[in-house]
Amino acid sequence: MMEEILAILLAVAIAAALYYLMKKALTLVINAIAGLITLWALNYFSVLAWFGAPDIQISLVTILICALGGLPGALILVLLHLIGITI
Repeated sequence: MMEEILAILLAVAIAAALYYLMKKALTLVINAIAGLITLWALNYFSVLAWFGAPDIQISLVTILICALGGLPGALILVLLHLIGITI
């Protein structure tokens, strides 16, 4: 009887942990996709040309920054690019 209760409690704890991790992972994936789409849209519509700056070159480093940083990462890339620091 005690083993069954322990197994049920362990299963509930594992399910709760997986739910929490999947919820956070989904938020990170959505943020990463938003950052990459933002970077692509800025280059596609040549928005930085309005400020007299060339497009941001899409390289492995910029993709990683946008994928890991999401929308704030894309914003940081744009701000660095506008002040003259290119990656």
